[in-house]
Amino acid sequence: MSGFPKDAAARVQLNDGQTMPWIGLGVWQTPPDETADVVRTAIELGYRAVDTARLYHNEAGVGEGLLDHPDMFVTTKVWNDEQGYDSTLRAFDESARLLQRDVVDLYLIHWAMPQQGLYVETWKALIELKKQGRVRSIGVSNFEKDHLQKIIDETGVVPVVNQIEIHPFFQQEELRRFHKSVGIQTEAWRPLGKGTVLKDELIAGIARKHGKSPAQVILRWHLQNEVVVIPKSVHRERMAENLDLFDFALSEQDMAEIATLHRADGRMGENPAHPVFD
Repeated sequence: MSGFPKDAAARVQLNDGQTMPWIGLGVWQTPPDETADVVRTAIELGYRAVDTARLYHNEAGVGEGLLDHPDMFVTTKVWNDEQGYDSTLRAFDESARLLQRDVVDLYLIHWAMPQQGLYVETWKALIELKKQGRVRSIGVSNFEKDHLQKIIDETGVVPVVNQIEIHPFFQQEELRRFHKSVGIQTEAWRPLGKGTVLKDELIAGIARKHGKSPAQVILRWHLQNEVVVIPKSVHRERMAENLDLFDFALSEQDMAEIATLHRADGRMGENPAHPVFD
């Protein structure tokens, strides 16, 4: 595990020897017909990673936007209804086709979905894809400690990342400690807490002190906790702002104050132990 990044080009060392950028562009809910232009804008601004998924229905737009940029780090994910060994391999074939990539940098299981009982077989499919050289790294998303322990115990392969909901209202300290103990890099989805954290008075005060926006303070908090972030935006100005995190630092007092914002009921997304999707 690397320490805190020093600039937007910095990359974190993963447990398989690969590296990934500390900051990427998330494209959840980015309209498919806008995605290519949004990705091109991100590249112009200095982003070096994009995070998509089968569920987002915009992998084709990501692929189009990344044409002539083979150096961009691409993450995608297998959705719940395509879990299982053979179906995961087929799902990856389609994702790779849409992304126009022979090799995908990082492939994740989107949710453990323990009620389906398929995540171990799905993980074995990801291991096979890595053996075949079709993906550089494999990881998971929305896995709890027991899900992680099960796939590690049954396959001996530790995910390089676990992408989970983290923001100041839901800080996941215990799971982050477990990640560190086994060499998993923590990555945050919804790092700005659906925008609600931006309105917090404590965050606003810290932002005023540093002459930064609340979003920049929150993203900097993630990075100083050694958490990879993938903030989502389709607006050029906000995308640029989300990348501009390296000319200030939060003090120990700032970090301690933000730590007090955690709430027992702070989770905003599904609970990975028993997720329910429409």
